[in-house]
Amino acid sequence: MRVTVLGSNAGAPSRTNGGSGYLVESSAGVVMLDAGPGTFMRLAELMDPADLDGVVLSHLHVDHCIDTFSLFSYLAYDREGRARVPVIAPTGSRDQMAAFLGAGPDHVFTDVLQFDEAEPGATTYLGGYEVTVGSAVHPVPALVTRLTAAGASLTYSGDTGPGGDLIDLATGTGVLLCEASIQGVRDDGTYPYHLTAFEAGEIASAAGAFELVLTHVPSRLDPRLSIDQASGAFVGPISYAGPGTTFSVRTLE
Repeated sequence: MRVTVLGSNAGAPSRTNGGSGYLVESSAGVVMLDAGPGTFMRLAELMDPADLDGVVLSHLHVDHCIDTFSLFSYLAYDREGRARVPVIAPTGSRDQMAAFLGAGPDHVFTDVLQFDEAEPGATTYLGGYEVTVGSAVHPVPALVTRLTAAGASLTYSGDTGPGGDLIDLATGTGVLLCEASIQGVRDDGTYPYHLTAFEAGEIASAAGAFELVLTHVPSRLDPRLSIDQASGAFVGPISYAGPGTTFSVRTLE
């Protein structure tokens, strides 16, 4: 299983890094995790987006979902022959996104993007991937996600604060792709709906993950410091999901 970082900046795209989006490829198929601003263009450089086996949206904050509309426009209007792509997303996502477009039940939006709205604890399939979702701790409905295929598993935090299902879902995972929006030590004034880099390390350690990849680091922060802080809690390999980078998810016996 190989993951390409289409974008990983927190909150908004920077001049060099789009919002959250990750392309997962293996013999089981090709799946996009999140679709933040700037990620569709990067995706289209790598493949025909119509060939996606599916999209997983962790939640509907703009920096994680807005390029779903770019994907829709491409599938519906910018290619010969209409393609259809399944989308796993939190409950209520289809209606919220359709409302933005003014799309009624017969609109092409609901034809080309076929939503499967998942509750925490659900397991479904995209291509040859088993997709299990859990609850995240965030101000809007949000999911943590585990993709498994041929003995390899990738767990993605989306956006979450401490708590929720992330540790349980990531237990024994090959790679934990985990947000690390905050540096330093949490105190009473720390935003509760994102993780510190140290907390990302703690989660990886508690879950017994083989490798930790930090993401959603704001452009104003030095990701090298985030890696250093995460290493205070996790002794395994740690890296940063820089834009355009790739990493492999090993098969664990």
